[in-house]
Amino acid sequence: METVNTIQSTINYIKNELKEIYPARETESMAYILLEFVLQYSRIHIQLNKDEKIDNLTVSQIVNYTKELKTKKPLQYILRETEFYGLIFKVNEHTLIPRPETEELVHAILTENPISGLNILDIGTGSGCIPISLAKNLKKAKVASADISSGAIEKAKENALLNDVNIAFYNRDILRWEDFEWENYDIIVSNPPYVTESEKEKMDGNVLDHEPHTALFVTDHDPLIFYRTIANLASKYLNTNGKLYFEINESLGKEMIELLEGNNFTNIRLQKDINGKDRMISAIKSK
Repeated sequence: METVNTIQSTINYIKNELKEIYPARETESMAYILLEFVLQYSRIHIQLNKDEKIDNLTVSQIVNYTKELKTKKPLQYILRETEFYGLIFKVNEHTLIPRPETEELVHAILTENPISGLNILDIGTGSGCIPISLAKNLKKAKVASADISSGAIEKAKENALLNDVNIAFYNRDILRWEDFEWENYDIIVSNPPYVTESEKEKMDGNVLDHEPHTALFVTDHDPLIFYRTIANLASKYLNTNGKLYFEINESLGKEMIELLEGNNFTNIRLQKDINGKDRMISAIKSK
């Protein structure tokens, strides 16, 4: 890099180092996120102060982060944190990186349920992005969350503390839900594993090599195993007129409608995400 390093020259360096690996728009986004994190500046400050000098120690840190990015390690895992629904979440190898599509699921729940004191169960905690965002934005909500990964639960507890919310976390295998005690809930929500094994070959290496496979993949012969299991749990523990929300595999919308109809759910709504893909489904327990 140049002897005198500025914000602009640092952005140029990052983009140039990554241009053979990532699309131009993605390299620019990474450059800004990296500088926001290291400099603790807002994006607008960075954009308005591109001639500002950066000290050599900070430049060295940015160079090291850029080297990691060149290995295709996700930026969120390099920085050990990400933003989701306006909140900061710590992430590690035990947690999936929260996706924008999941923000859409959270937004739908918040928009459709402006009610105080709801009792909510999230299944598949991960980083805790869903239950924590709901607890942060729903007045007096009582929120619980379950995950099979003790590592994910520990990280989610850290994130709950970071975002100043109280969540009851359960380290449980949802496929054995009948072995545990549950409460009655107004909302049950889940973003369970839904990528089939045959879809692996279409996925980027940075996902396959770094994100936890148990939180991503299901077998080809039973891709609805988690949805069917959670629907069975919801049939017993969801209150009358309670709501069930799922994030789903875009190719399984029809099958999900049939599954929910078969479990006597009504008002089933299949919704598309911002990319026009069938991504969310909700239903009401009528009795």
